[in-house]
Amino acid sequence: MKRSLLITLATFTVLVLSASAAQAQSGHFVGTPTCRDNGTTYTCSGKVAGLGGTTFEITTTADATAQTECRNPAGNVAPGQTFDFDAASDTGPLPTPRNGAFRFSLTTVNPAIPADACPNPKWTASIVDVTFGDVTVSLFEDNVLSDQITVPVS
Repeated sequence: MKRSLLITLATFTVLVLSASAAQAQSGHFVGTPTCRDNGTTYTCSGKVAGLGGTTFEITTTADATAQTECRNPAGNVAPGQTFDFDAASDTGPLPTPRNGAFRFSLTTVNPAIPADACPNPKWTASIVDVTFGDVTVSLFEDNVLSDQITVPVS
């Protein structure tokens, strides 16, 4: 009786520890990703390793301020409004690679210009430049945050 109880307890312990290890997220950034200012967008590149889930996703987010200029129908240019927005990009869910490592490069899209950027709807607005704050780069495995790092845009 005592022996079968010990065997049952040992089996249960092994099962619990195995399940916990399978649930653990171990993905991480290899080194520090780099983020480059492209003028109106940014691009972040780097490498992740230790991926062990069934899917993973990498996201980037940063506070940003865009400066616009306005061109009237006669072709004259005047300063437009500045506006704040959240710049973001992501890989979307990807299957975990067989070797557990992945190189990424993510670029944001140009921001949408608000309708009130110029004083008259006949004027044409364009974005001159965007200033980005620090970028938060996040790694998710099976929708669970595995690693996160903040990177300046250079």
